[in-house]
Formats: sequence, C-alpha cells, structure tokens
Amino acid sequence: MGEFNTTMHVSGALNFRHLGGYVGQDGRPVVARRIFRSDHLGALTADDELQISALGLRRVLDLRGVDERAAAPCVLESVTVFSLPIEPTIVQVLGELIAAGHQLTPNEIVAHMQHTYRRFVRNNTHRFAELFAHLLESDEPTVFHCTAGKDRTGLAAALILRSLGVCEVDVMRDYLLTNERLKMPESSRHGLAPEVVTVLSRVQPEFLQASFEAVDADYGGLEGYFREGLLLGDPERERLRELYLEPGSLRV
Repeated sequence: MGEFNTTMHVSGALNFRHLGGYVGQDGRPVVARRIFRSDHLGALTADDELQISALGLRRVLDLRGVDERAAAPCVLESVTVFSLPIEPTIVQVLGELIAAGHQLTPNEIVAHMQHTYRRFVRNNTHRFAELFAHLLESDEPTVFHCTAGKDRTGLAAALILRSLGVCEVDVMRDYLLTNERLKMPESSRHGLAPEVVTVLSRVQPEFLQASFEAVDADYGGLEGYFREGLLLGDPERERLRELYLEPGSLRV
C-alpha cells in the first residue's frame, strides 16, 4: 500500500481511505486516489472538506438507507450524489430483540452479522451491480460509503478489489483496516454489554466470509457472481482493469 491510507486524516470521516496500491491482475497495481471508501460524509469539518476537495472527487455512491441518508446528508459541494440504498436490517433486528428484553451475547451478534452479510448477496446484489455500473461509466474520482464504512462499504470494497484481480489476503487486509480507523463508542447504547458493543463496532473475517459463502452457494463461485449477479462479463471486467489498474506489468 502507498502512504496515503495512513497519512491522510479526515476527522469527520475516520474511515475515509482509497483502494489504490494493491496488486491486481497481471501484477498491475490499483490506481491510487481514484476510488475511495468511507463512512458517511455528513459530519465533515471545513478542513476535511478542503482535503477531500483537493482530491478532485466528482461522484459519491451512497449505500445508506433512506432514513440514514436524510439524517446526515453529504456536505460536499461540487459532487454528484447517487443513492444506492441498502437498508440496515441489522438495526431493526437487534432493536426488536432489545425491546423484547433479550440479553444479546457476542456470539449472537456474530451470527446476526453473518446473516446480514449473506443478505447483502441475496437481497441487495442489484445495488452492488448499480455501483459497478457507475464505476464503468468513467474513472472520475469516486467515493462510496455507508454510515460507518465497514459493512456495506466493506463488501463493496472487497468486490471491487476482487474484480480487479486483487488476492484474497489483500482484500481481507483492506477490510480489517476498519478496526484501526474507527473509534470505539465511549458508552453503550441500549444498555448493551461492552463485549457486545465491541463486536457491533468492529469487523471480523467471519462477516465478510459469510458473503462469499453465499456467493459460492448461490452462484457457484465469484466468477459466476460477477457474470450473473453483478452483470460483469468479459468486456466489463476488461474495462474495469483499463480504468482502475496501472498500465503495464510489474512481473519479470
């Protein structure tokens, strides 16, 4: 990875980072500062806005649900925001359990998160297909995000990187960087035990793996998912590589 991901600090969006530098197809690295991932962009400071504006961002792909987006609209000017809503069903499920007096355990949270990630594939593949359709239109600097930039955004980042030929190890490394970027909540909401809050506030390999298990079960593997679910045939995959991988090869 380049230095960008560790040196840029966006105080109002701590999980703001780019996908550049990972080695993709034919040893070609992902282009730096072209595709960014983030948490929501509704709490940026004036300095944050200056930093982000300097990147030349033109396109924002917002994966948040309708109420999430209304509560914290993007504050950036001179960008076009596209809403690709994936509703946060985990919030409703856990809220109902808490309201019923159920004392959630960390293992239950892990199971619910895995279920949520499977639903991303089974209920929201059309949204990820829309995201790729936008990326295929042009290589103008783009940021995609949800609320915390960890789950919906985490899977989207993994799919983008895998579509460019980045290996599973590096994809997981990028996914887990979220745990270094986000701060733990200072207090527990809804009276949840601290160990439960920890699981909810972080990502685990088991979460992302659950999505890819659903991909394997429903599409026979990632290549099938790219073709049938995300509508990325050979021409689209080649265009993605042309747009988002450095030219040439690093192999000798």
